[in-house]
Amino acid sequence: MGDNHFGGHLVRGPVLGIETSCDETAVAVLAPDGQVLAEAVLSQQEHAPYGGVVPEIAARAHLAHLPRMAREVLERANVTPAELGGVAASSGPGLIGGLIVGAGFAKGMALARNLPFVAVNHLEAHALTARLPGLVPGGAPFPYLLLLVSGGHCQCVAVEEVGRYRRLGGTIDDAAGEAFDKVAKLLGLGWPGGPALEQLAGRGDGSRFAFPRPMLGRPGCDFSFSGLKTAVAQCVAAYPPGPLPAQDAADMAASFQRAVAEVVADRVGNAIGRFAHDHPPGRLLVVAGGVAANGALRAALQATAAAHMFALAAPPLRLCGDNAVMVAWAALERLRRGMHDALEHAPRPRWPLDAPDMHVA
Repeated sequence: MGDNHFGGHLVRGPVLGIETSCDETAVAVLAPDGQVLAEAVLSQQEHAPYGGVVPEIAARAHLAHLPRMAREVLERANVTPAELGGVAASSGPGLIGGLIVGAGFAKGMALARNLPFVAVNHLEAHALTARLPGLVPGGAPFPYLLLLVSGGHCQCVAVEEVGRYRRLGGTIDDAAGEAFDKVAKLLGLGWPGGPALEQLAGRGDGSRFAFPRPMLGRPGCDFSFSGLKTAVAQCVAAYPPGPLPAQDAADMAASFQRAVAEVVADRVGNAIGRFAHDHPPGRLLVVAGGVAANGALRAALQATAAAHMFALAAPPLRLCGDNAVMVAWAALERLRRGMHDALEHAPRPRWPLDAPDMHVA
């Protein structure tokens, strides 16, 4: 595949990225210039009977599927292990069993081939996705404002450089994706709940139920979704036992989704104000994470960004959820700065973006 001087440091070949932080097993190979050579994502179905992710089941599924997927992705990329320039794996935050599986596999490959290993912070991978070549016209230069919305995270972050992040605000209880999944379960929808709820909301009246807008209009950039989730639960409890009437369920879904979108847009508006004050040249808002795929949320954020004369960048839907393309890209961003990790690097279930070991020397 050829060498590539990437930001001053030589990246000697394609990078293999592995993602196993939750219930997606994913592998991708990126060329040194960021071109996606091959990728695969397997969404584990083993959790459906339980209505949520079971950590032990997730780890076993990663162990069962990862070796085959890595072999197949390398074959489709027409890359041999000997041609790789590095191996990367999500090493936190996430479910520790899955992280150990992915990181252990990547370390084994790195050790066998004497390749640099990059322990990727899963949140950093989401944060840097917008910088993939071709996603943002003209590129996504630093600094920019990030809204990270997923099943486990909801936060506004000033992305100042690779490894340099400043958290402006976050959720004080549930994450947005967690609230979507819990409300979907209340409405009798399948798992995962977020996409099913959005589909149901498309048939509903978002103005019918006056659900609360937690923290709307308050100063700061923090979020809260627990009270909104509780309000939906109380609304559902007022009905007789059994399935909800179809139209009522659709109206609840639409009303809940509208409330989330309005709250998030309001809090992001405050974050834009803070970010613009600290970083006057930065005029880009990036939304990433699984909930970034929600159309109503994207529309609300587009309006908020435009009102503040910011551009909005959102990854394509396939790169919103957990994937290995973002892991390989984050590794490339670090490798081009001469950064990689020791094989002794231990995966961790918690790893905030502003942790001291995130900084690039």
